[in-house]
Amino acid sequence: MAASIADAFRQGTWIKLIIVFAFLISSATALIPGLYCGTESCYDVLGVTRESVKSEIARAYRQLARKYHPDRFRDGDPELAGETNESAKEKFLLVATAYETLKDEETRKDYNYMLDHPEEYYSHYYAYYSRRLAPKVDVRIVILVTVVAISLFQYYSWWSSYTEAINYLATMPKYRIKATELANKQGLLNRTKEKGKNRRSKEEIREEEEEIIRDIIKNKIDIKGGYQKPNMSDILLCKLVLFPYHLCIYIKWYCSWLYRFTLRREEYGEEEKFYLIRKHMRMSQAQFDNLDDQLQDTFLEKQLWVKENYEVYKVEQEEEMKVKMAQDPRWKRYRRWMKNEGPGRLTFTDD
Repeated sequence: MAASIADAFRQGTWIKLIIVFAFLISSATALIPGLYCGTESCYDVLGVTRESVKSEIARAYRQLARKYHPDRFRDGDPELAGETNESAKEKFLLVATAYETLKDEETRKDYNYMLDHPEEYYSHYYAYYSRRLAPKVDVRIVILVTVVAISLFQYYSWWSSYTEAINYLATMPKYRIKATELANKQGLLNRTKEKGKNRRSKEEIREEEEEIIRDIIKNKIDIKGGYQKPNMSDILLCKLVLFPYHLCIYIKWYCSWLYRFTLRREEYGEEEKFYLIRKHMRMSQAQFDNLDDQLQDTFLEKQLWVKENYEVYKVEQEEEMKVKMAQDPRWKRYRRWMKNEGPGRLTFTDD
């Protein structure tokens, strides 16, 4: 009876030893070289436990950092007995790594998970490097800064193009004469001669008149296309901000269109007809507005809002263009040159 009890006790002891040995093996394999603190526990490096709070971890880091900092290392220091400059530097880097791992809640959570689940070897590598290689700056901030930069460049380039167009129009006699006439009618150029101290030089008067003419051209001429006056609502940032509003407007307009002209079969008004014509021609609103009023009236007369009528009109325009090109002397010279010489002909000259 006593022998059986002793055997049972010994078997229980062996089971306990096996459990402890397995625990030690799992703890050892949980520390992966190259990840976090390598084969050392980050908690042991700082001398803290898994239950330690941030303040305790920070205090332990500051003490060890002052101790092993390379700038503070001195040979013969009793606190660093047996340490060299290189070994102190390595320990300082290890302490810094442990602190970086444990001070962040997310990183600490990943590290604790690695200690508790050593068998998930590859997932630990993925979690470690995905967090290390992730951008430190918020992606939303990067996108916002990029959009603002593009918007500023847009606005500046549009102002440059607009100023260039105004300067060009101010040199053209057609617009300059018209602007001068308007300035004379408004009494902006018919000024009395100045005398005494207030008298200005001819150069100053000429500069003022030039500025008046530029202002009249700027205010009276509606420039379209790429040289039009910049509008804040056209830049990228404003378009993105106002996109939900414009989307709601478009959905409302589209539903109204379906209800009026698809369900109720209402007749198109002039605005709707011009919209369909512009859609068939694949023209923007600005391009369509630049067309002559007479040409727009021709579109209405030919009922080009009807798809079949537009196709017929398109074929007619293409045939008319072919006839004009065939009768144009410049095109005749060009075809003759292509036939006789052309860009691909090889010619030889005498040496």
